[in-house]
Amino acid sequence: MRKYYSIGEAAKALNITTETLRHYDRINLVKPSRKDELTNYRYYVQEDLIKITTIRALQAMDLSLKEIKKVLDFNDLNSIVNFLEEAEHKADEKIKYLKYSKEKIALAKNNYKQKLLATIDDQTYYIKELPKKVILLSNDLETPTLDNLYSYLRHFYLQVGNELKDKFEFADLAGVYISSNFTRLFAVCNKFVSIDNLKELPEGKYVCRSCQVEEKDKVFNELIM
Repeated sequence: MRKYYSIGEAAKALNITTETLRHYDRINLVKPSRKDELTNYRYYVQEDLIKITTIRALQAMDLSLKEIKKVLDFNDLNSIVNFLEEAEHKADEKIKYLKYSKEKIALAKNNYKQKLLATIDDQTYYIKELPKKVILLSNDLETPTLDNLYSYLRHFYLQVGNELKDKFEFADLAGVYISSNFTRLFAVCNKFVSIDNLKELPEGKYVCRSCQVEEKDKVFNELIM
């Protein structure tokens, strides 16, 4: 038996208002599958909900209801499929841009946090208990610069490659790993699988101090003296 949703149930399922559904009905964008002649109550079926979900997704792509209605009114199903494929491609591009923008915002946020800590007391060393962390060393970045910090997380996602990027998640944090014979920038792994260049920082007490990129060498030399 076909399931019917009242306008209230449909609105709740779609996380929209009943007025939005009434508006879609008025402009002939989505008509309810059934309307009670006596009460004028609207009732929707699953296909209606899927159509409305598609419309909301297309609106998020900055398409107007007029443009969406024009496409959905096509009699040629191939035209609708082609349009939705193009919209899907644009959505992928928008997601990439938003992820890229998020990386820049995270880097700017961390930079301002560092400056805030520096203004509180930039000369204070302190001991901090830190949990075990797994880090991924960069293949080629040796020292922090404004350019590589600007695209920091992007660098490490590119390093692991498309096949593994969904298996990795990096913290919004930049770091420099220094050993006796080489220096590498690193990213802290919140999620990871075993690959080359992974290292484990053991749990324990660490000497810490806030500093800016320009002060790194000076602060490091003070720490090891």
